[in-house]
Amino acid sequence: MAKITASVFTSHVPAIGAAIDLGKTTEPYWQPLFKGYEWSKQWLKDNPPDVVILVFNDHATAFSLDMIPTFAIGTAEAYQPADEGWGPRPVPVVQGHAELAAHIAHSVIQQDFDLTIVNKMDVDHGLTVPLSLMCGQPEAWPCPVIPFAVNVVQYPVPSGQRCFNLGKAIRKAVESYDENLNVQIWGTGGMSHQLQGPRAGLINPVFDNAFLDQLISDPAALAAKPHIDYVREAGSEGIELVMWLIARGAMSDVAYDAADLDAAKAHSVKVKHRFYHVPASNTAVGHLILENS
Repeated sequence: MAKITASVFTSHVPAIGAAIDLGKTTEPYWQPLFKGYEWSKQWLKDNPPDVVILVFNDHATAFSLDMIPTFAIGTAEAYQPADEGWGPRPVPVVQGHAELAAHIAHSVIQQDFDLTIVNKMDVDHGLTVPLSLMCGQPEAWPCPVIPFAVNVVQYPVPSGQRCFNLGKAIRKAVESYDENLNVQIWGTGGMSHQLQGPRAGLINPVFDNAFLDQLISDPAALAAKPHIDYVREAGSEGIELVMWLIARGAMSDVAYDAADLDAAKAHSVKVKHRFYHVPASNTAVGHLILENS
C-alpha cells in the first residue's frame, strides 16, 4: 500500500528561481533565505520519497484565461520546464508517475471532486522553484513528481475548506494504491503579498506566522477561514495559501469523516522544520516540514 509520510510547505517566488539559476544564492540579500532551506535539503536526502505530489498554481503558462481548471492533475510521463517569457529555467525535465496519477484521478473523482486530467503540460516556477529549494541543482530530480494545479488566479477560486477536504480525498486515494510507495505531498504558494494596486508590496508577518501556527495545530479551523480574510490580511495574492491546506488535509492526523475520528486521534504530526523570512522579492517566504507519526 502506498502511504503519505510527510508534507512539505513552501513559497514559490519566481525571483528565487532566478537567484538560483544566476548563481546569486550566497549574495547578502539571498543568503539568509537559502540558509533556511539547508536543513530541508539534507532532510530530503535522508527521507527520500518514491513520489512527490506537488500542489501548485499555474501562472498563465500551461493554462490561460481561455481555460482555467479549478483542480488539474498531471497524468503524463514527463513535463517540460515552461518558458515564462525569458526562456525555460535550466532545470531538469520533471518525470511524472502516470500510473499513480491516473489512480488518484479515478479515486478522487469518485469521491466527488471534479479534476481536470492533463496529459500534456509545461510546468512553471510554481512547481520548479520548490524543487530547486528542496533539491538544489541536480542533473535529474530525485523522484517522479505528480503536478497538481489549483486555480488561485481567476475568481472564483476554491475555498480553504474544499482544498482541505480534497487533501483528505488524495490521502484516501494514495492509500488505496496497491504498491508500497513512500509518497510526500508538497503544498506551495506565496504567503502574504500583493502585486498591484495601492497595497502593492503588502507583507503581513503577524498573519503569516499565525497561519503557520494554525496550520500545524488546528488545520480544521483554519480551513474555515473565508477568502475575504486572506485578501484583507494577506493581500490579493495571499489567497495562494489555500493550496497549503490540500497538503495539510492529506496528513494522517486529519479525520476523513466522522467514522474516522478515532483513527485520526491515534496519529499526530511532528514539526521537523519551520522557517520564515522577509523579504524575498516583494513577498515573505514561509516553509514547513511535517512528518506523520
